[in-house]
Amino acid sequence: MDKYKILLVEDDIKLADMICSFLAKNGLEVFHIADGLEALQRVEELKPQLIILDIMLPGLDGLSVCRKLRESFAGVIIMLTALSDDIDEVAGLEMGADGYLGKPIKPRVLLAHVRAHLRRNSLLENESLADETNNRVVTGDLTIDAASRKVFLKDEEIELTSAEFDLLWLLAESKGEIVDRDTLHLKIFRLEYDGMDRNIDIRISRLRKKLGDDSKHPELIKTIRGKGYILASM
Repeated sequence: MDKYKILLVEDDIKLADMICSFLAKNGLEVFHIADGLEALQRVEELKPQLIILDIMLPGLDGLSVCRKLRESFAGVIIMLTALSDDIDEVAGLEMGADGYLGKPIKPRVLLAHVRAHLRRNSLLENESLADETNNRVVTGDLTIDAASRKVFLKDEEIELTSAEFDLLWLLAESKGEIVDRDTLHLKIFRLEYDGMDRNIDIRISRLRKKLGDDSKHPELIKTIRGKGYILASM
């Protein structure tokens, strides 16, 4: 079986060499590009399953690269940044990134996230979330079909990323019941929730926006303060 291809877009050569070496030792085929524009030009040629994308890049910044990639790239995008500004985290995820990790990054943590994303996208396992459940959930005007991995709102298909669908389906499996952040984080990333990671919260925000759910007074995906989230039963 071919190795899974990872594209690392990072202009810090020392960091890039360390990441490439570590991921390669763990069975992944890694390509490194240090320029945002070049990365865009070579994605079709390299056909990676997952892209690790720094925000601060020469040529074209990572946020712009992510936005342009999402016009045609359906794989996983994990963003890296040395910045601690929440705006950059939100912006990256709003533009279609599947995950967000701050620097300095520990190679084992990055590898864990890479494996979790690949596994969830059925690249490390021969079964998918849809195959395991083969089910459909309907609540109000919303229909979530696990077999086709499609979502419809009032019979209009809603375009979700793979990561967004998986999060929505986890809530759908427990429709009308609270699903805590620990459970969501563990099932999606195969990592314990550390109390600081905001990836789940920001994905919920993206889902609400795409589903037309009022972010201030949501009726479909509700926040249960101090506990988690619930997909309302309508």
